[in-house]
Amino acid sequence: MKTLEKIFAAKLLNIKAIKLQPNNPFTWASGWHSPFYCDNRKTLSYPGLRSFVKLETARIVMERFPEAEAIAGVATGAIPQGALVADALGLLFAYVRSKPKDHGLENLIEGELRPGMKVVVVEDLISTGGSSLKAVEAIRRNGCEVIGMVAAYTYGFHEAEEAFKAAKVTLVTLTNYEAVVAEALRIGYISEDDIDLLHEWRKDPANWKK
Repeated sequence: MKTLEKIFAAKLLNIKAIKLQPNNPFTWASGWHSPFYCDNRKTLSYPGLRSFVKLETARIVMERFPEAEAIAGVATGAIPQGALVADALGLLFAYVRSKPKDHGLENLIEGELRPGMKVVVVEDLISTGGSSLKAVEAIRRNGCEVIGMVAAYTYGFHEAEEAFKAAKVTLVTLTNYEAVVAEALRIGYISEDDIDLLHEWRKDPANWKK
């Protein structure tokens, strides 16, 4: 039987949410150059796949974090899926902004997370982990306990793995870099010649250039 990682990787490739361009790299918002781009927000446009992500994320929360009392989405990418998961589980939902709103109540957390609540954070993608862990910090400052995070995809960078360890946050993902690359090779989306370049990039993405 195929694993969840392989199944979801295939689904992302099928809707062209994964872009692998070893010879024509992307430039990320961080300034990093990358042969790889993941836009899994596209899953929201496909009802069947949207439900798949919702149900699989909800299943992981139930199995790995059954004591969860609330779901918190990380703005903006994980707000829709976080809300869908919270609805499926009948849990409170809130979301965390990247910075406080500059007017009105100037909230950083939108929604009601009461001190002492056990919270699972939902994220769409993990690269360095920086923005995701800032959300965790905000929730903890609010007096809540972050018991885990579920994300749709991770690049699996060493920097992120170390950051999550240091923050003592358990991360579970639906799929990952290895599964996507393996599936892309299987279907002929990339060739064997591309593999070494992709792996070389992932070793030091901040300094990689084609």
